[in-house]
Amino acid sequence: MEANAKTKQIADFRIHEGDTGSPDVQVALLTQRINRLTEHLQKNKKDHGSRRGLIMMVGQRRRLLDYLHRTDVKRYLNVTKKLKLRK
Repeated sequence: MEANAKTKQIADFRIHEGDTGSPDVQVALLTQRINRLTEHLQKNKKDHGSRRGLIMMVGQRRRLLDYLHRTDVKRYLNVTKKLKLRK
């Protein structure tokens, strides 16, 4: 992952100055990695190791989104809207 893209993603989703680990930021970074890996797997169909990693990342993102939904629905809706995860 490019450092500039990661820094920009963190800046877009942080809650306060210096925030790098809130669920919002983690979901944004995971989404970025998932999108990149999805493109890779479309070209490399037999890369089963990466496919397993992708499935694990999707599960992690799902758990983080579930946590956000339980604790702060407003933030959950904001994150999913920004990342275009839900319609």
